[in-house]
Amino acid sequence: MKPMAQLAMVMNLDKCIGCHTCSVTCKQTWTNRAGTEYVWFNNVETRPGQGYPRRYEDQRRWRGGWRLDRRGRLRPASGGRLRKLANLFANPDLPALDDYYQPWTYDYSMLTTAPLGEDSPTAAPRSSVTGAPMSVQAGPNWDDDLGGAPENGHLDPVIGKLREQVGSRIAFEFEQAFMFYLPRICEHCLNPSCVASCPSGALYKRIEDGIVLVDQQRCRGWRMCVSGCPYKKIYFNHQTGKAEKCTFCYPRIEAGQPTICSETCVGRLRYIGVVLYDAERITEAASVPDPQGLYPAQLEVLLDPKDPEVVQAAGEAGIPADWITAAQHSPVYALIAEHRVALPLHPEYRTLPMVWYIPPLSPVTDAVAETGFDGEHTGNLFGAIDALRIPVEYLAELFTAGDPDPVRRSLRTLAAMRGHMRSVNLGETPDTEPLRELGYGEDRIRALHRLLALAPYEERYVIPSAGAGQAHDLEAIATTCSLDTEGGPGMAPVSDVDLASWKPGERPAGLFPTLPPR
Repeated sequence: MKPMAQLAMVMNLDKCIGCHTCSVTCKQTWTNRAGTEYVWFNNVETRPGQGYPRRYEDQRRWRGGWRLDRRGRLRPASGGRLRKLANLFANPDLPALDDYYQPWTYDYSMLTTAPLGEDSPTAAPRSSVTGAPMSVQAGPNWDDDLGGAPENGHLDPVIGKLREQVGSRIAFEFEQAFMFYLPRICEHCLNPSCVASCPSGALYKRIEDGIVLVDQQRCRGWRMCVSGCPYKKIYFNHQTGKAEKCTFCYPRIEAGQPTICSETCVGRLRYIGVVLYDAERITEAASVPDPQGLYPAQLEVLLDPKDPEVVQAAGEAGIPADWITAAQHSPVYALIAEHRVALPLHPEYRTLPMVWYIPPLSPVTDAVAETGFDGEHTGNLFGAIDALRIPVEYLAELFTAGDPDPVRRSLRTLAAMRGHMRSVNLGETPDTEPLRELGYGEDRIRALHRLLALAPYEERYVIPSAGAGQAHDLEAIATTCSLDTEGGPGMAPVSDVDLASWKPGERPAGLFPTLPPR
């Protein structure tokens, strides 16, 4: 056993209202400079939908994540060293800018310099990349709220995979329309394929907390990491020629503060905590032949932080005592391993992702109520889970590689908690049979309810700081945690790029600076 610590996140999709506050605050903090106009470290997708970039889940096209070779060994799906070398300057698996969207600004000077006349001047859109006039055709949340629309829903790769299996249940008729929001950041995986794909070794996973970062000095802009990441959460800065990605707001984390997306989340749907895992079992867990066995295999990698043997081994491995204590009080570990209501996103990519999701239950209450029955009654909810407007099969393709049983158990646990606490609040005698079926006692279901519905700030974010001796300096960094610093990535002076002289099809001087020799 080789214990290591990992910061992880859980998002409760029942609470996401699709306000995009997390995306905007992340954008303003980390990607508010030239070269990152199309970059969204955090984005909120409407599901069903194409996602961002479009159809990023279609790994037959993008070849992200890992695969097993004929001998059952893990290999990057994007290919080995020879294939990477052959495609070094013309990568066929790399999303084009149009797979994201053409970022734009507006020619505001027309509003202030246009001569007087009968017609009102307008601020025409101009590409932020080429400077040329353009017609806006897409955006980062272009498909927002269109999940059940027939012209959009069928483009979802998960829907395409399910169409033959589920058939008419994915009909996208008005009466059967369904949608929910899926916020996404970098998964900071235990087995990151982006790190394995980088030819220059610029991507690395921090030993102390598991955060995956890009060494800007070593990055040579090969962009193999972009194609290697199955979640497409690494972006190419077209001004600096470097790769950039979500940093899990590590300056804030080191000061004991949550990520900016968590701090500003309107729905309070995010939880951050420490989990301990056995690093020696990573390869074994990621190599399980059956994709539906990857979720339980990943659970087996996680260590019980309250087990005396684990605590002793973690101490001997050099994990600080306050990190072990934080793991013992981690809301993330409780939701993932104790209650098992949180599930990983696309475990079939074999990266062992560490951003987990509690599947949405909300639509089932409305569906039951529309039939004339009590939509909050536990028995009614249990019976209606398989008749959800959001098909269990769809959720299973997202979170458990197609296995519906863990999804059903998660939804049944949420339904049992909701029904039990409703009875308690109304002064009724709760029906304990659903709890017994799930192996829950009243104290345990109340603990889950507190965590999901009542937990205050300090219980949702249990984050040990980097060290008390550095606290003052770290807090100063945390208040200005942007990459927007002198000499930082993306900080080539904008004045060096002559925007006014740009012509379509030409590369303006200063846009792609010369990279230093390896």
